[in-house]
Amino acid sequence: MENKKPSKPVCSYFLIFCSSISLVVAMGENTSITVNVGVVLDLDNSLSTKVWLSCIKMAISDFYTSHALSESRVALNIKDSRSEVVDAAAAALDLIKNVHVEAIIGPKSSMQANFVIDLGEKAQVPIISFSATSPSLASLQSLYFFRAAQNDSSQVKAISAIIKAFGWRVAIPIYVENAYGEGVLPSLVDALQDVRVRVPYRSAIPPTATDDQLAEELYKLMTMQTRVFIVHMSPSLGSRLFAKADEIGMMNEGYVWIMTNGLTNYLSSTNASIINSMQGALGVRTYVPKTQELIDFRSRWKRQFQHENPTVIDVELDVFGLWAYDAAYALAMAVENVGTTSSLSGSQTTNASINSSSTDLKTLRVSPRGRELSQSLSGTRFRGLAGDFSFSNGQLQSSVFEIVNVNGEGAREIGFWSPQFGLAKYMSNSTNANSSYSTSRSDMGPILWPGDSTSTPKGWEVPTNNRRLRVGVPVKVGSPEFVKVVHDPVTNRIDVTGFCIDMFRAVMEGLPYAVTYDFIPFAKPDGTSAGTYNDMVHQVFLRNFDALAAATTIRANRSLYVDFTLPYTDSGVVMVVPMIDSKSRNAWIFLKPLTWDLWLTTSCSFIFIGFVIWVLEHRINEDFRGPPSHQVGTSIWFSFSTMVFAQREQVVSNLGRFVVIVWVFVVLILTQSYTASLTSLLTIKQLQPTCTDINQLLKNKESVGYPEGSFVYDLLIEKGFDRSRIKAYTSPDECDQLLKNGSAKGGIAAAIDETPNLKLFLAKYCTKYTMVGPIFKTDGFAFVFPKGSPLVPDVSRSILNVTEGDEMKNIENKWFGKKATCSVTNPMFSDSSSLGVDSFWGLFLISGLSSCLALMVFATSFFLRHRRIFITIRGSSICRKVGVMLRVFDEKDITSHTFRNKNLGRVEPSASPPCSICLPSPSSQHSNHTNIQDSPFFWEERTIVGQI
Repeated sequence: MENKKPSKPVCSYFLIFCSSISLVVAMGENTSITVNVGVVLDLDNSLSTKVWLSCIKMAISDFYTSHALSESRVALNIKDSRSEVVDAAAAALDLIKNVHVEAIIGPKSSMQANFVIDLGEKAQVPIISFSATSPSLASLQSLYFFRAAQNDSSQVKAISAIIKAFGWRVAIPIYVENAYGEGVLPSLVDALQDVRVRVPYRSAIPPTATDDQLAEELYKLMTMQTRVFIVHMSPSLGSRLFAKADEIGMMNEGYVWIMTNGLTNYLSSTNASIINSMQGALGVRTYVPKTQELIDFRSRWKRQFQHENPTVIDVELDVFGLWAYDAAYALAMAVENVGTTSSLSGSQTTNASINSSSTDLKTLRVSPRGRELSQSLSGTRFRGLAGDFSFSNGQLQSSVFEIVNVNGEGAREIGFWSPQFGLAKYMSNSTNANSSYSTSRSDMGPILWPGDSTSTPKGWEVPTNNRRLRVGVPVKVGSPEFVKVVHDPVTNRIDVTGFCIDMFRAVMEGLPYAVTYDFIPFAKPDGTSAGTYNDMVHQVFLRNFDALAAATTIRANRSLYVDFTLPYTDSGVVMVVPMIDSKSRNAWIFLKPLTWDLWLTTSCSFIFIGFVIWVLEHRINEDFRGPPSHQVGTSIWFSFSTMVFAQREQVVSNLGRFVVIVWVFVVLILTQSYTASLTSLLTIKQLQPTCTDINQLLKNKESVGYPEGSFVYDLLIEKGFDRSRIKAYTSPDECDQLLKNGSAKGGIAAAIDETPNLKLFLAKYCTKYTMVGPIFKTDGFAFVFPKGSPLVPDVSRSILNVTEGDEMKNIENKWFGKKATCSVTNPMFSDSSSLGVDSFWGLFLISGLSSCLALMVFATSFFLRHRRIFITIRGSSICRKVGVMLRVFDEKDITSHTFRNKNLGRVEPSASPPCSICLPSPSSQHSNHTNIQDSPFFWEERTIVGQI
């Protein structure tokens, strides 16, 4: 008995301990605060709704599994919006007012969210949507709206990058006509315009469109040229659209279909028959990194979903399910961060009435923790299943988009796009900091286009309704060589010919595809012209013409509303003026062949050559000696007489003969050139234009002409011409008559038009007029098409092929060949026909160098022969020594052969006058120079020095 007594207290203590533990656990459970959160979705037994609800529940479960000690617990309250905007608003109002939810996840569509957001703003209840993607919701700027999905406008840059990469210039958006479809349209059009892509038409499809309505709209699109379509609509409507497009043949070769992520994100759960109708389409979808967490979650979710929905087989988890999971997880984190600092019992209403209806807006409660919860959501950041999760101004940050090509049973990845780096073939390239923004097609993988084609579609086609292009042509009275319209009243047939018409036909035949067209005259019912070229260009802008085949000049103001091809003719505005014979009839015409500077240079050269010959011949030639006046006259006479080769003085020195030979050659060239120029002046007509500057016409208040209906009239007005001084002409003959009359007789002083037109005019009147200019710069003739026409690039390339080949020459020869040869025979005019120094400076340079060289040789020889004077006359100044040298130079060179032949002999020593400067004695000289007294130079120098 003693051994059993102690056991009773031990058992009691054990029971008390277990009870205490249970009590503590129970108290811990009771301290967790339940936070009501509403979920508003379309509970229509759709597969997507089941997937999203499953993800939301798993997110809440996963959060509290990893946060077992949380002080709060999120309780989901699910309401059905019945796919209606009003029902979604009613469900949200009921949750806010009666259930007292602190936040709402949903609703599904952007239209539903628009109303629910207003309720959340009024009640200060955060609204978190993971499927409302319309950009219009961002404009509400509500502090209580959080979009846990990508804004639809974030993908428009990716779409425009794809279109730019393939060079398509026109695209048509096909969108659902509601808030979801229309919300993305402004940003999409802006993005396309940024890459110079035109949107000629917007195809709006009603949400409830029938198959017949879809077919009617698609047939309408087939009649247009554009073949690039951007589809933005719900998956259900988009599936029907593609099925109908495939049925009527719009998924064949040549078409381009680009889907937004509203369709592409659902491809994984799209029916196989619909996928088959989308073959070849491109798509942009949200890129989800394939992490290990995502792989594990997909596996867990599939088991859980299969357990809850055993009848659903092969369901796939889409990106909206991942966003739903991340949104619910972020909300649980925000609720936990707010904690229990705010009491749930502190709810307030905007009105004291209590007995009002459950959906009465006047008694809408204000959430006590809504502001704190909103701030907590704004700061929530974590790595979610769909990528980095964070809000900026209530919007999920944009991420990378994946570009896919629908082939086979699904979508095949062909590239990526990121806001920082543009297109990239691999994901690693789209995050490389060293990469630049790319819009190159090489940064995408191979694409299989609709119709199983591997060739890139050009993005447009000739409409399939057999509509022929309406090509406008002008009706002109004059210049039939360019365009001529002939109407046969019997057959009512219109025949259009001319240079521009042949060029247009050749260019269109050079296109890589067939284009049918008809020429439509721009005329009134009576057959006369319906207006000017500007009026005709305006008809292209109004779409009354599909193109113009005429001599239409490229002008900046016209390019604002039409597109021009490359020019196919010369450019520029020139003027044609009469020619006059400017041949001089005065007595001084003989001076005109040479310019004044050449006359001056020639005269100076004659004097210089005379001086050089005198220096070289003075000491040894009697003809160049004597009184100073005789010597000057002889030198000048000698040099000028070489002009007619009549010089009678003989040149005895070799250096002089060298100089004369070079100079005679120069004189020969000068005289022959002078003779030829003077002959030309006296015998050939000197035709010169009456005016070479349009400003001269303006200053003299002359009248000018222009072809009627031409833009030249506007140029002349801008230049400053008075309207009364501008006269129009309609034909070359009328222009000729006006020029013949001149301004004084009611005519014109000049005709101003474009280069090709006036070349044609000169071909007929080449002997009377000449062309001056260009006076205005233009870009030549070109064909005209509507703004953004896809034909322009191909037609421009075809123009280059035609103008660079022989076909252009053949067309020109056909219309201008024989006449054009006359225009090139007009004489070339210059401001002066006189010869100048620039034509002969080489000859003068040779003559001058040879003369200077002869002088240098003579001076060196003379100095060396008479260097004793500087040695003998010691202590004298340089000037005196130079004077002595000049006296020596002025004396005859008795050693010259010319004097020896005349037996002049040398001067005897005894005949020398007394020397005032002592010369070295004969004995001392004899010691240094043997027989120096026998040298004639010695006695000559001694005589001069003795005289000094």
